[in-house]
Amino acid sequence: MSVHDPSPPRKSRRLGLWLPFVVLALAVAGWSAVWFWAKGQAQSRIDEAVQTLGRAGWQLTWKERQIGGYPFRMDVTLTDARIREPSGWALESPRIEGEAYMHAITHWLIAAPEGITFVRPVGGPVAVKGDLIRASVSHFDTRPPSVSFEGVKLTFTPQPGAQPFALTTADRVEFHLRAGPDDEGGVFARLDNGKARLSGLFARVAGDKPISIVWNSTLSKMSAFAGADWPEAVRHWTDAGGRMTVRQAGITAGEAVVGSNAGNLGVGHDGRLSGLLDVTLRQAPRALGALGDEGVIDRDAAQAATAVAEARRGGDEAARATLDFQAGRTTLGPVALGPAPKVYEAR
Repeated sequence: MSVHDPSPPRKSRRLGLWLPFVVLALAVAGWSAVWFWAKGQAQSRIDEAVQTLGRAGWQLTWKERQIGGYPFRMDVTLTDARIREPSGWALESPRIEGEAYMHAITHWLIAAPEGITFVRPVGGPVAVKGDLIRASVSHFDTRPPSVSFEGVKLTFTPQPGAQPFALTTADRVEFHLRAGPDDEGGVFARLDNGKARLSGLFARVAGDKPISIVWNSTLSKMSAFAGADWPEAVRHWTDAGGRMTVRQAGITAGEAVVGSNAGNLGVGHDGRLSGLLDVTLRQAPRALGALGDEGVIDRDAAQAATAVAEARRGGDEAARATLDFQAGRTTLGPVALGPAPKVYEAR
């Protein structure tokens, strides 16, 4: 009896071996297409922003733009970047670096590793350098969007031909803008351990002591804060009934302190501040005297305001009074100090 030869073994299928690599290659190709599409979108939106700002009187320029970060980030680097708003304020930097992760493409981190220069319309440019200068921008679909700025160990140097700047250094500077419920927006700013120049108002009040500033407020009717420029946006906001509620404000300059934990402010049609601010004054005679000597307020008004502060001084050596901004004027109690601060230049 013959025995049949056994069937030859079948060759193992290679599909199972190659399929993962094929899927990976398709995934890489798909993700690469998404990334390059996002890169094109980033370029287009930056160009559209330049055109939109230009129509509103702003100028945004740079010498070179690079976009990279493949595969998981979108990195935008601008060299010799400059932005200028219609009234003459400008911001310049040798290098601006922006970064967003692909899974959170609307959340941008921005850094200025070589420092920035802000240009005052009258005072001229001031160079700012520090251990850290960075910002973040996100939630573009809210009003206001979320904006944060942080500077650590900053130095302020007026450029040749520029007027002096009030500060030479600051340990920390922060600014935060956030959207809140009920069409509100929160504004928080802080400056820690600033050092004043050897002349000027801050130096007269603080001497060689550090200066610190804090501001915490809430703005209503933020959806109305829109316009081609700053004055137009403020006017729209004011016409809609927008107000600012001050929750905490204070300036500490040496032993002199001006603080507030309550206030309700707005802007008049003349572009000047309006409303009431409850204030606490410590070392008021020194501060008010410096204001008079520097010409910020009339000397007679400074003396009268000093008398009011002395009369209202409590056991903690602090005087409590109300700053009233009304009809373009500022009064401390019954004493007229001078014009109310300008929020914008009325045309």
